[in-house]
Amino acid sequence: MAGEKKTAGAFDIRNVIGGLLLVYGVILTLVGLFADGEPEKTGDVNANLWAGIVLVVVGAAFLVWSRVRPVVVQERRNF
Repeated sequence: MAGEKKTAGAFDIRNVIGGLLLVYGVILTLVGLFADGEPEKTGDVNANLWAGIVLVVVGAAFLVWSRVRPVVVQERRNF
């Protein structure tokens, strides 16, 4: 038990940020794909689709980052 490292796990802020960005990105991507937009307002660019794709990529990057380099929590000693 003494050599076992503990990580922050679900309490790591990168998991929270990554999860939220991923959820919002999926929603925006679906809106961009299936909603009736007014492309003349954005210069014929599907802004919801592109913003959703970027949010999905960044959210996934946060989640991968938290898995690859987890925050190690030092064990608290009571004296």
